[in-house]
Amino acid sequence: MESTLLVAAVAALVGAALVWMLLTLRGRAHRADLEAMLAAAREETDDLRRRLDELAARTSSLEPRPAQFVITDVGGPGADTDRAVVPDRVVLSATLGEPLVKVAAFTHGVRRALSAESRNRIWFEMRREVRAARRRRRRLVKDYLRETRAAERAQESVA
Repeated sequence: MESTLLVAAVAALVGAALVWMLLTLRGRAHRADLEAMLAAAREETDDLRRRLDELAARTSSLEPRPAQFVITDVGGPGADTDRAVVPDRVVLSATLGEPLVKVAAFTHGVRRALSAESRNRIWFEMRREVRAARRRRRRLVKDYLRETRAAERAQESVA
């Protein structure tokens, strides 16, 4: 009997140690992935910053053009063929990122509001408020009846 318990305890300890080791290794791999993504993002940011500096230097050296009512000259006869190319990933990130975050936040809020815990809390608060309103109405009715009876007695004693 004691040996069975001892074997079970040792097996549980070995299992716990294996689970701990797996979780630790998985966490390290995940951290390495995140660090690689961060390095790629930093590299891309540095590249974009360098391109922006080049464009700023080029545009500052240009002569100011007279004001025209043209929004853009892309593809026209004087179009600049040496334009900076923005990766699709950056454009998609900028155009879809913010709305996606808003949708995710809204969905989280709705999901949380419709959870059983929230519904129960709301139901409890509503029930408490309804009971308090009933007590206030009863108190008002009693006070009103007391005042009207007192006024009627005062009229009868005068008459």
